[in-house]
Amino acid sequence: MIKYFVQSKTFILITSLFFFTSYYGQIKTNIPTDSIVVKKTTMNGYLKIPKTPGLSEYNNVHCGLRDKSGNLWFGTTGEGVYRYDGNLFTQITVKDGLSNNNISSIIEDKNGNIWFGSANGVSRFDGQQFLSIPLTDKKIKNSPSGNSVNNNLFATNDVLCIMQSKTGKLWFGTSDGVYCYDGKSFSLFLDNDSIINKENLLLKKVESIMEDKNGNIWFGSFINEGVCLYDGKSLTRPFSSILLNKFSNKRIMCIKEDKNGIIWFGAGAGTFYYDGKNLTNITEQAAIYWTYSIFEDRNGNLWFATEDGRGQMDDQGGVWRYDGKSYTKFTTKEGLIHNGVFFTVEDQDGNLWFGTRNMGLCRYDGKVFTKFSE
Repeated sequence: MIKYFVQSKTFILITSLFFFTSYYGQIKTNIPTDSIVVKKTTMNGYLKIPKTPGLSEYNNVHCGLRDKSGNLWFGTTGEGVYRYDGNLFTQITVKDGLSNNNISSIIEDKNGNIWFGSANGVSRFDGQQFLSIPLTDKKIKNSPSGNSVNNNLFATNDVLCIMQSKTGKLWFGTSDGVYCYDGKSFSLFLDNDSIINKENLLLKKVESIMEDKNGNIWFGSFINEGVCLYDGKSLTRPFSSILLNKFSNKRIMCIKEDKNGIIWFGAGAGTFYYDGKNLTNITEQAAIYWTYSIFEDRNGNLWFATEDGRGQMDDQGGVWRYDGKSYTKFTTKEGLIHNGVFFTVEDQDGNLWFGTRNMGLCRYDGKVFTKFSE
């Protein structure tokens, strides 16, 4: 394994303990033992995240997580994952067991396992080793022709987002549908025949999944299904046709419920919130466009990670803070490393970290931005 991780000897995975479920729910396929990658390296840690020569501005630090032990994890597009222990950054790539170096999402489940969504399935880290898991190569039952999007015979392994619901079930948003993992096997969500789906929604290219305090599951799509809602029985688009034209047919990049039960949506068309009755566009109040993520800090402030859609180093984009009364914008003028911002994560000391385009990473202590990439 890598330095700063618990090292262990390679062991044989008992394949009967971990299964795939076919899309018809009848066949369970063992995960091949060669999907386990356990490697030892002597890689040194870094004081800052290095930038590989030749990378374009459009490579980025894309997602982040603080785990239960206080370590910070940063997923990148092309450079794998960096783990920060408070002193040094350690890089993890496909050589160390990741399924792909293009990472879209990171979560820690209730058992302390860390999951990485990538361009080639998911990887799970249990504190000792990485398990790389492709998300099926079977036909999709509920797609129009019995096949996946664009009539491909096989489902994609491109995992765009991951969420764990209160029951412990893991949800994976992919280009070809939403998958669920119950701790033993994977299944395609829409293969559940008990789901009422009168609008024939397909849940393709789902970039965001969120469970609200009432147990409803919200889905945000990259394509024109927009926002979808599953209440435990029915899958619907919850907003009226008028709102659909203005909002829900747009790319939905993030969904967040705040401490007051208000549900926020970040979209290519702007930023919105839903109070249970009305959907309000805050873009008219504050010019918050192209919101990739929404984060609530320990003080109840909301942080909107944005850009103008082109990733340019100008006044567009940046990160916005909402304190319940007013919106404050932070850009490179205030010390932000780049105005194309993808996520916010809070460390144990209450500092906020922002991942950006051009492999940018910086920390904000409430007064000063400090750069942690070079």
